[in-house]
Amino acid sequence: MNRRFLFVLGSSRADGNTETLARRAADQLPAGVEQHWLSLAEHPLPDFTDLRRDGDHVRPPAAGTEGTLLDATLAATDIVIASPLYWYSVSALTKRYLDHWSGWLRTPGVDFKATLSGRTLWGVTALAHEEPEVADPLIGTLNHTAAYMGMRFGGVLLGNGSRPGDVLNDTAALTRAKTFFAQEAPFARFPYEG
Repeated sequence: MNRRFLFVLGSSRADGNTETLARRAADQLPAGVEQHWLSLAEHPLPDFTDLRRDGDHVRPPAAGTEGTLLDATLAATDIVIASPLYWYSVSALTKRYLDHWSGWLRTPGVDFKATLSGRTLWGVTALAHEEPEVADPLIGTLNHTAAYMGMRFGGVLLGNGSRPGDVLNDTAALTRAKTFFAQEAPFARFPYEG
């Protein structure tokens, strides 16, 4: 299967530091690798309602914006969550997208977990702190998501920037961006697994 990257932009504004860093990393992908970019701000999802305990509920097929995001997610070999660091984790837009994964796991006719198993989840984020460990909750969210889904986890490309364009001054992040997607991603594991 040819690689197809889905870049899920979780910022509420366009062209922010996270998106800039993600685009710098994507520039390094080989010419034949397909890239699909979707902004969650431009493709808003409704709040997720967990209906797992409703015994007679049959989840309808995803339609509209949800259908667009589901189809793009299923078609991707590599899913890149490009979310700014908000309160030490992913943005609300990104969290809502990941919450919908719970529903897609239970949508008839969509073998969501089996389809994503073996594919790769990546992360890109910009943070306004000098200490990278403040991004540990975001990294944990993405790692645990990949582990649950049986996916590979490519890690998270961290950049520093608060004001628009600041990440372009983070030479270490720009250097890492040049080879970030070239690495072989291992299968994700929960940290407590042996």
